[in-house]
Amino acid sequence: MDKMPTVAVWGLGKMGLPLACVFADKGFPVTGIDIDAQRVEAINRGINPIPEEPGLSDLLSSVIRKKTFTATVHPFPAHLHIIIIPIMLTDGKADFSILTEVTRTIASQLRKEDIVILESTAPPGTCQHVLLPILETSGLQAGKDFGMAHCPERTMSGTALQDITGSYPKIIGASDTRTAETLEDIYSHINSQGILLMKDMRTAEAVKVFEGVYRDVNIALANELALYCEKDGIDVREVIQAANSQPYSHIHNPGVGVGGHCIPVYPYFIISENTPLMRTARTLNESMPAHAVDLAEALLHKKEIELSEARILLLGISFRAGVKEERLSPFFVVRNLLKKRGAHIFAYDPLYSLNEIELFDVIYKKDFKDIDCIILLTEASEFKNLDWGHVYREGVKVIVDGRNMLSRTSMESIGFAYTGIGT
Repeated sequence: MDKMPTVAVWGLGKMGLPLACVFADKGFPVTGIDIDAQRVEAINRGINPIPEEPGLSDLLSSVIRKKTFTATVHPFPAHLHIIIIPIMLTDGKADFSILTEVTRTIASQLRKEDIVILESTAPPGTCQHVLLPILETSGLQAGKDFGMAHCPERTMSGTALQDITGSYPKIIGASDTRTAETLEDIYSHINSQGILLMKDMRTAEAVKVFEGVYRDVNIALANELALYCEKDGIDVREVIQAANSQPYSHIHNPGVGVGGHCIPVYPYFIISENTPLMRTARTLNESMPAHAVDLAEALLHKKEIELSEARILLLGISFRAGVKEERLSPFFVVRNLLKKRGAHIFAYDPLYSLNEIELFDVIYKKDFKDIDCIILLTEASEFKNLDWGHVYREGVKVIVDGRNMLSRTSMESIGFAYTGIGT
């Protein structure tokens, strides 16, 4: 590249802001666009709205100071328009409403030689059949006057900067050869692992969706094996550890449910009557929070406590330890089921304040006094390292370990009625 092209990043969320900062750090003039005016103002002052993302605060301060990055709520012309907003579900189908709104805005200012990139994970065919018709209302033709591409983000909260810059190769599927070659050059500036060029945009879209489906189906397998072990009196953890000592076995860990905006969503992008395995996997994974509640009810019954009268503490709100992200967390399903059955519900998560937790319609409680049952929902080290003897002396009788963090032998030796998932 003789001159760094200008970059507009549409969406400054958990993936968009790190991507914008990485481009800006590599010398690209970057403008980030977001509808949240308070977020934009904070970013322009160098205040990171995602402080839990390692390294992002320092990187944001650096690119703001170097003036290679600025944020705005207004549309901004650029050579590269990168869309990176989550595509969620409505009634089990991909909801394109926000995506199409952003694309219409880009179309209104699209110029010759511009390239529009969708980094959001999307159902195969989204670029070709949803975005391109909108972009071509500009009067310009894709592949001739402007370029279009799908270059899916392959990042996770907690490792975003590392993932963007060097954990995996960048996937690129473009509308035409020239666009593909241009983007290969551009992304090579920020990704040390190189580029994987796909045949077309639809193929690139399938790559990221398949990654999520793979995880979901294999988690479902682990959960099904765990349910089998429960019925047969086998500790699934011991079996999995031994089985995975063989190099061709990679059984995942079972658990109380799958959360986040990725794995529970992406299978629905391609689930149909021709994908029975994926549908079964999704159904099984979605059933695990209810299974945890059933386990709690059974153990409480043994202690002669009715679920409708029990005081239950949910430990963990985020879907993953160390990541302040509660979207589609099993916490909400467990909470709702317990409410329907009349239990008194309390919650604690070290990543959330008292006010934040009580916004989730539960009572904040960090201690264990007068609690009958604990349900562990997040594999946080703070929970694993609790003084469980003290917890028992406070009166807790039942533990449902939804992440299989604790030792049954240790918990039962203290006096708890304990179960994990498949243990």
